[in-house]
Amino acid sequence: MAGNGARANQGRTTTQTRRYAVEVAGIRVGTMTATRQQVGSSEVVSTLVSDVQVNFLVYHLLIYYQVTNRFRNGQLLLSTVEAHTNQGNFASRTEWKGDHYDIVAEQYKHHYRATETQPITYTVTDQFFEEPGNRSRAFAEYFGDYFSLSRSSPTTYRSRRDGREDEYQYANGQLITIIKPPP
Repeated sequence: MAGNGARANQGRTTTQTRRYAVEVAGIRVGTMTATRQQVGSSEVVSTLVSDVQVNFLVYHLLIYYQVTNRFRNGQLLLSTVEAHTNQGNFASRTEWKGDHYDIVAEQYKHHYRATETQPITYTVTDQFFEEPGNRSRAFAEYFGDYFSLSRSSPTTYRSRRDGREDEYQYANGQLITIIKPPP
């Protein structure tokens, strides 16, 4: 995926948008759009929308998902994920309850329920707006748990979870490409 971004000021609200093309074997099969909006002085709402359709002969794949995160003072309060695929509809929810998160992820071939007591301050969606830097993990909203993060070069980071590895490439602090190996 490769992308670009824009920033708009609207009074007290600041919005950042990053748009990416999703490609398979050099063919554009969809889009991914990340938006971050500063709401007032202490709240941030981020969304990540992926819309992918692949049609190769008899192979048809449809994946649409939307992640919405609400942060207050740098801490995740609520994350919702809605996924619509040719395999069905799925959802994940992570909600701060004052002293813990209730986490429920009901995704295709992934079912997870947990409680997390540590504040979540960095997510996969955040990677679209800033480099991980020295962070060692990012909360994976879709799965309801964490990717481990490591830097493989000055501008490249790897995220790993349960045998899956993605590569995030940055230029001048901005995400330019994500490489997701085939499953």
